Amino acid sequence: MVHDTLEGIEMKNPSRETVSRLEELPNIGKAMANHLQLIGVDHPRKLIGRDPFELYEELCATSGKRVDPCVMDVCMSVVHFMEGGDPLPWWSFTEERKKRVIQNQKR
Repeated sequence: MVHDTLEGIEMKNPSRETVSRLEELPNIGKAMANHLQLIGVDHPRKLIGRDPFELYEELCATSGKRVDPCVMDVCMSVVHFMEGGDPLPWWSFTEERKKRVIQNQKR
């Protein structure tokens, strides 16, 4: 999978082995960290092995509304990072997310 990166954008790139706060992860600020904590993700390691689309669905269920689909991209980016991928801007995952959503709708 190839993701475009834009020159001049600095991404947070903590050590996966020692990172302990969600806010230290690329694309995660205080609000997103709070949302993840509401669904039981209170440590970066808890993202490893998780399905980003399931995380998104849990966020929607917890909030009682459809969350902005770009949040799926954020979930994809942090799972990707914690599983060993490069730190990439969340919008690098938008095209892949849209393809997967279309594939899931065809099922």
